[in-house]
Amino acid sequence: MSKVKNTKQWVASGAPFIWLNAGAVAACMIMVLGLLGLIAVRGLAHFWPADVAELEYRVPGEGAMVERIIGEVRSIETVTVARLEEAGIEGLPQGVDEVERMLLRVGNREAYGGDFRNVIGPFVVAERTPDDLIAVERREWGNQYGYLREVRESGRTVVTGAEAWPEFQRRAARVAQLHGELIALQRYDIGSINHRIERVRLAQRKLELADGLTPERIVELDAERAQLMAEFGGLQQRLADLNREIERDTYLIEIQDGQVLEKRMAQVVHAIKPNAMGPLDKLGYYFVQLWDFLSGEPREANTEGGILPAIFGTVMMVIVMSIIVTPFGVVAAVYLREYAHQGALTRTIRIAVNNLAGVPSIVYGVFGLGFFVYTLGAGVDRSLFPEAAPAPVFGTPGLLWASLTLALLTLPVVIVATEEGLARIPRSVREGSYALGATQAETLWRIVLPMASPAMMTGLILAVARAAGEVAPLMLVGVVKLAPTLPVDMNAPFVHLERKFMHLGFHIYDVGFQSPNVEAARPLVYATAFVLVSVIVLLNLTAVHIRNRLREKYKALET
Repeated sequence: MSKVKNTKQWVASGAPFIWLNAGAVAACMIMVLGLLGLIAVRGLAHFWPADVAELEYRVPGEGAMVERIIGEVRSIETVTVARLEEAGIEGLPQGVDEVERMLLRVGNREAYGGDFRNVIGPFVVAERTPDDLIAVERREWGNQYGYLREVRESGRTVVTGAEAWPEFQRRAARVAQLHGELIALQRYDIGSINHRIERVRLAQRKLELADGLTPERIVELDAERAQLMAEFGGLQQRLADLNREIERDTYLIEIQDGQVLEKRMAQVVHAIKPNAMGPLDKLGYYFVQLWDFLSGEPREANTEGGILPAIFGTVMMVIVMSIIVTPFGVVAAVYLREYAHQGALTRTIRIAVNNLAGVPSIVYGVFGLGFFVYTLGAGVDRSLFPEAAPAPVFGTPGLLWASLTLALLTLPVVIVATEEGLARIPRSVREGSYALGATQAETLWRIVLPMASPAMMTGLILAVARAAGEVAPLMLVGVVKLAPTLPVDMNAPFVHLERKFMHLGFHIYDVGFQSPNVEAARPLVYATAFVLVSVIVLLNLTAVHIRNRLREKYKALET
């Protein structure tokens, strides 16, 4: 009887619910950390330089035919013999139910039509990992595997045999440096000249529309245009010289079927001998690959290269959205809590705000496209940029409209969080301020809003967390598959909010579901997802740090 009584007292004390909540929180943390660990392992392991194997493989169904296969072993799985027999594969061993199947990245896509090949374990006659096998990461056509035979300059053999590798590395480094100069010349110098030429054209068109194009002004514009074209011609000549220098060197590589291919050194991004590398060498190369992924631009339909434009676009969109949503959300919450009459109309508005938080995000995207882009943006073009017609400036999806759309989407979150913060401030604080002679506006600005700032930061944290991961509305109002040019450059006005941009969430969708090379894209999906989660966590931790400092600063006033 006493045991039952003690149990009832224990239940009545609420201790079981505390343990239940603690267990639920622990389970959620384990699941979240497990998910992050899975994403990190699957994504970050992709950059480790794997050994390149050379197999002697007896082709199923081809009798005694044995071929050489060279490639990286990407995965090994166990499959049933019955499943392989159903696929028409003959010659499988008898008396076993399962065999291993390896997925090899054989590269050399221009020669074989694909990057990957499945190899069935029992048909592997021999497997080696020669030290002189090279793996080449290229700007086009994916990876390349084989034996380096020659290095050539302008069609003339420079070095062959074992001495070819040091010369190859030296010339590849030279070409990489020249390629960097080429990109800088195209993007900054020639891009700046093109921007200035376009501004001259728009200035002339604007004068034509205003009937202010006098002969003297025409002469000035023609002289400015001629000077710019002269500069452009010099840059074009320098560009041609760089291209000749880059295209000068080639190399011969023997691939798995014995073909010897001559390839341009200009296509080489990195080249290594993975089988000859020690653990420290591989670790160093791993961080080089990881840095290239974070700081480079995408290639090969986003299945190769880096994601810097997507990282920059995501962070910049979130920052612009935060700058827009915070003042509007705070002003709306202050009015509803401090000034509006607390009647039926205010309650109805508050219910509408809460309901807006549940509207599907794609609806906001359609609204943003119709109102911000086609109505507001088109009106801005007619009023401020008539000389650019028919090409739109703001009348097309871009970073500004994407930020405004997400600001509208997250506005209810900021309003509700700010209202909750205002409601928690004791009435005695306001009355004490009024007793000292402060007006309602002064009390609000100097006392109430600073004390409610932690709640505002909470709303902003929730808004950032949601906005950074949204994809559906962005597909309508600004995000694109590929935009290697960042919306910030040295051309006035320096920050170009009208430009389209890349986004990590859309990049994951595009690489995962629209890629023509699924096997090559899968590790990048995990890696990009891990980067997106990391960016969101970093933004939230920054906001949480600011909120905690504000909370400590105004804790004494709340008590």
